[in-house]
Amino acid sequence: MIKTRILTALVALPLLVLFVAYASPKVFNLLVFGVGLLALYEFYGMALSEDRQQFQKLAVAGGSLLLVPFALGNMAYFQGWLVILVGFFAIAFLFSFRDLTRVVQEMGLVMLGLLYIPLLLGHLMLLRDLPFGREWIFFVLLCVMACDSAAYFVGSSLGRRKLYPAISPNKSVEGALGGVAGTFLGATLAKVFFFQELSWIDVLLLGGALGVLGQLGDLFESMLKRSFNVKDSGRLIPGHGGILDRLDSLLFAFAPVYYYAFLFFKG
Repeated sequence: MIKTRILTALVALPLLVLFVAYASPKVFNLLVFGVGLLALYEFYGMALSEDRQQFQKLAVAGGSLLLVPFALGNMAYFQGWLVILVGFFAIAFLFSFRDLTRVVQEMGLVMLGLLYIPLLLGHLMLLRDLPFGREWIFFVLLCVMACDSAAYFVGSSLGRRKLYPAISPNKSVEGALGGVAGTFLGATLAKVFFFQELSWIDVLLLGGALGVLGQLGDLFESMLKRSFNVKDSGRLIPGHGGILDRLDSLLFAFAPVYYYAFLFFKG
């Protein structure tokens, strides 16, 4: 499994770097839209039972369209489309429930998917449109990957105390601390090699925040998978599971970094 993960990363990472560096904004947004579509498909495949396939398809379609306003840079469209979707699914469940003890849970899962993936992933498009947009994206990717890698290797070698066994039995406190340290290292490397405009205060604040948020995103998706009784969200990426399994840490990172860059970054 480790060999498969490494081989997949060796192929995927250079392609990702080239795409972020050279893709036009329209092409970039198109790829994000495709990733969001696949992630929604995986989420609703886990969350809703097979006898709710009609809702799965409608939720995937509606949720993917919530990404369009981010590409257009007009959040009024997002709010309007979200209101329409919430009203539609509320009425649809009202007149098509099969079990009153489960209907609110199923409807809540549909609503969660509409926010969890499009709302968080859409900020990647907004981040790309900021000054130094490419650098910000590389910064997030490097920090989160450094966090994941450091947490894995430190936890595997030094982990003794369980971090949150009910959600993720293999994660340790030592691994989590190693992940935070790895994030600081990733943020430092980003400043030194390709994002000199960052101040050391930016490195410290964002490194600390992403070291925590990335791991919280991972734990959140682990909670979802345990509640749905699945090991991986899908099988699309050899050795890594599904698209959502690779996005989990990143989804909690894009929006905070976007708002930090928009509100506080001076360049």
